[in-house]
Amino acid sequence: MRGSNWTPSIVPSDDQTVYLVADDFGPIGRAWREADLEAADLETVIQEMLAGEYSNPIQVAAFNTSERWSDDVSEDIAREIQRRCDLQLTDVPSHLQAFVDRHASGDRRQLTLRLV
Repeated sequence: MRGSNWTPSIVPSDDQTVYLVADDFGPIGRAWREADLEAADLETVIQEMLAGEYSNPIQVAAFNTSERWSDDVSEDIAREIQRRCDLQLTDVPSHLQAFVDRHASGDRRQLTLRLV
């Protein structure tokens, strides 16, 4: 029997942007969390983060192999989490506070316009 040089690909087969979350597990280390291919989209990742699926997220990376790009999208995710909490008039969940503080830092004050 001849051996095959074929190996399965871990690359998504369609034009899909995949989002992966790096989580800090404290003394046992840090790891990229396993994700179901159909559940690695932006909305699912944000909802899972808000629901507490990640104990201490430290980074979110996105990639699209069809378009040949990858990026650290942690700031965008942190700002979206903050925006959703602001709209709901709730605090950022405690398990996400450090992530939001680290990545969405900046001046969030509402500026007033001076009337002349």
